[in-house]
Amino acid sequence: MGDDGIATHLDGVATAVDSLRSQSGLLALWGRELAATLGAGGRLFTAGNGGSAAEAQHLSAELVGRFQGERPAYSAMALHTDSSAVTAISNDYGYEHVFARQLEGHARAGDVLLLLSTSGTSPNLLRAAETARKKGLRVWALTGPGPNPLAALCDEVITVDADSPNVQEAHLMAVHGICRAFDAEVAHVSHASFQEV
Repeated sequence: MGDDGIATHLDGVATAVDSLRSQSGLLALWGRELAATLGAGGRLFTAGNGGSAAEAQHLSAELVGRFQGERPAYSAMALHTDSSAVTAISNDYGYEHVFARQLEGHARAGDVLLLLSTSGTSPNLLRAAETARKKGLRVWALTGPGPNPLAALCDEVITVDADSPNVQEAHLMAVHGICRAFDAEVAHVSHASFQEV
């Protein structure tokens, strides 16, 4: 009896991890920059569709709650979690505006938008990136293979060269990598401030 494709899937995971590992320096940079931005009162917005929405929400939850150790809560919002806003905006303006419209209301210059997409082609994410750039946000993305339209609209992007299911698995690892770097930077800044007192 065969393995029903499990070994092939796991080989794809290894490929995705290798792709992500080659960009780990940028993940660490994002974690440090988020710590500085959120520590100064800024906000992170995240968005995605389907499984990518779950990953986006996971990151926001880790920052408002905690990743591993105790630390203060930080402002992070997943734009797909307000069902009334999502359905009203979709009904009144069309689903391609569902994230952009929320950014128009909530976002301020200096905030960060992180978009997650396996394809990099979702119209609602493209509109969100365009709106965020107009408002002066830093726009980052985790996507599947590049180049893709979303990557072209972002200030910085991490592309994972793998099949869609493996891309999503790598995105979860990327989320945790960002959180690890974020917490390390928060601890470093807190320790430095304590020593100055």
